[in-house]
Amino acid sequence: MIRVISGLYRGKRLKKVASPLVRPMPDKLKTALFSILRDDLPGAAVLDGFAGTGSIGLEALSRGAASAVFIEQLPAALSVLRHNIAKCGAEDKSRVLASEFNRAVIALAGEGRTFQLIFLDPPYRLLEERDPLKVISKRGLLEPGGTIILRRHFKTRFTPRFFTLKRQTLLGDDALCFYGD
Repeated sequence: MIRVISGLYRGKRLKKVASPLVRPMPDKLKTALFSILRDDLPGAAVLDGFAGTGSIGLEALSRGAASAVFIEQLPAALSVLRHNIAKCGAEDKSRVLASEFNRAVIALAGEGRTFQLIFLDPPYRLLEERDPLKVISKRGLLEPGGTIILRRHFKTRFTPRFFTLKRQTLLGDDALCFYGD
């Protein structure tokens, strides 16, 4: 079961994506993440990259973020994502981009969008092939003083060159890496 843990949409059960390509964040990890970000959420513009079910962006909205942009390209996940946003009644604060991540970031940069918080939960193999932080840096999507949160498998080798690792939290097989400038 995926659910919103706290805030305005607390207790809302979210639909899952019937695909092994989508890994929802376990409640224990999500609780740890939002405990760390508690003071950064009110009024924040949030980007949920590789959104899947949208549970991270919806949790951020539930806890006081002003807006969320969700990027997802998997068709099965897109319909679930839209359903979950509607179930929470968050359509007025949400925008869904049905696109490959780099293309979506380029489009957002073209609109002059920036974000205080950027959540990334890419397929683990993608981190071995390329650095999704590169396009964020190149296009200037992170506001000064903002934070990028990257979820990865603790054994995945990943060394970004574009942002500084500020904090890392390990929980089970997951690592939450917090990057900034």
